[in-house]
Amino acid sequence: MPNPADSAVQVVDAALWFLPVTMRMPLKFGSQVLDSVTCARACVKVKAADGREAEGWGETPLSVGWVWPSSIGYEDRHQALKDFTIQLGEALREFSETGHALEIGHAFIEGRLFELQDAFNANRAPEAALPHLAALVCFSLYDIAVHDAYGRLHGKPVYETYNADWLSRDLSTYLEPSADAAVSFEGKYPADFLDADPPAQLPVWHLVGGLDPIWSDDLTGSEPDDGYPVLLRDWIRRDGLDCLKIKLRGNDAAWDYERLIRIGEIAEEENVNWLTADFNCTVTDPAYVNDILDRLKDEAPRTYQRILYVEQPFPYDLEKNRIDVHSVSARKPLFMDESAHDWRFVRMGRELGWTGVALKTCKTQTGALLSLCWAKAHGMTLMVQDLTNPMLAQVPHVQLAAHAGTIMGVESNGMQFYPAASLPEQAVHPGLYQRRGGVLDRSTLNGPGFGYRLDEVERTLPEPALEFHTAVSAS
Repeated sequence: MPNPADSAVQVVDAALWFLPVTMRMPLKFGSQVLDSVTCARACVKVKAADGREAEGWGETPLSVGWVWPSSIGYEDRHQALKDFTIQLGEALREFSETGHALEIGHAFIEGRLFELQDAFNANRAPEAALPHLAALVCFSLYDIAVHDAYGRLHGKPVYETYNADWLSRDLSTYLEPSADAAVSFEGKYPADFLDADPPAQLPVWHLVGGLDPIWSDDLTGSEPDDGYPVLLRDWIRRDGLDCLKIKLRGNDAAWDYERLIRIGEIAEEENVNWLTADFNCTVTDPAYVNDILDRLKDEAPRTYQRILYVEQPFPYDLEKNRIDVHSVSARKPLFMDESAHDWRFVRMGRELGWTGVALKTCKTQTGALLSLCWAKAHGMTLMVQDLTNPMLAQVPHVQLAAHAGTIMGVESNGMQFYPAASLPEQAVHPGLYQRRGGVLDRSTLNGPGFGYRLDEVERTLPEPALEFHTAVSAS
């Protein structure tokens, strides 16, 4: 058995690339409509005490509209995210913490990340301050890369290292149980809360965006003619979809109700079994959601029955918006998404009536694992939600969903909005970037770390935004 002290690593270098991606269809996050995104890709080098080194890779879309809703100009926020991501890479390669990737990630998030965020915001107006959710997203690619590097250095899939053989401290070091629960994290490790036999195939959720055409009379003539579907019914038939996530406005009850009715009718006709409603963090009164659900139950009971859960209707800043949501979760399972920055916010959400957590690797692999453990220990259910992940970002995203034991598969919509971006990765992992028979297939992911098989992916990177001190390989 390995000794955690002997298997400890330290980050010694980091590099960063920005990969611009154009969307084939616009995507609306809250009040922000996006037509492009920048994916930030990192390579991190770690070193063991015996001198062995390994490189790991991570990637996250810097989704401006999702991480930083604001009236500030889009490009100002976009540039701030890129600038902060560069600063984080410079700071990480000077970070002296040693241990497992989870231990390094936790130490950085709890210390340096806050310090760097405060310093970054020191000369910015209060209304232009970088939010903590944005800071987490900017760090997530590095954190993912450290986890990948740790597994690669030891020749192990990283999910096989989240146990006492590799971690020097149990979960009680990081997590505190709720006072009203008979829960202890003493002697517990992430592996105790992960699926010991993760499925190779996962049911996949399709995103029905607020701007997506549903019926032919919704078409404007500006839609792309690129060989991919446009109308919802065509997506369902081509991909064999059984799960639809419906983006709503949250401030227009008539529009939201009509949207649910129209998509519910298509679900009935196309034998789609599951729906979820995402109100985009714009609701301030639980009665708004309750009234829509109650009306559906009375007037469209089959659509109501198909709704598996409701996602994040309320503002994501939970501390400033402590809304009691028990009345909503009494009707349908209610999942935190943007609000679930870390396990402390999950605990706060549980107290307010939330019953589930939507995990995202873009809030860091480390944070997702700790939130997963806290939520499961307290009887909360899980989903793994997308940030429209293309390219490398798709791999840790689907790996998390497979190991988490979600309520129903995984959301994945990169193939809707920029499928061509992932063609090099798709050539190696076809089932991961194409939804067929209503599932994603991760069986091609193998080898150490996250199983990227990056040496087989034929992709040329642009000039780095942050250069590695030594040569970077793609293997």
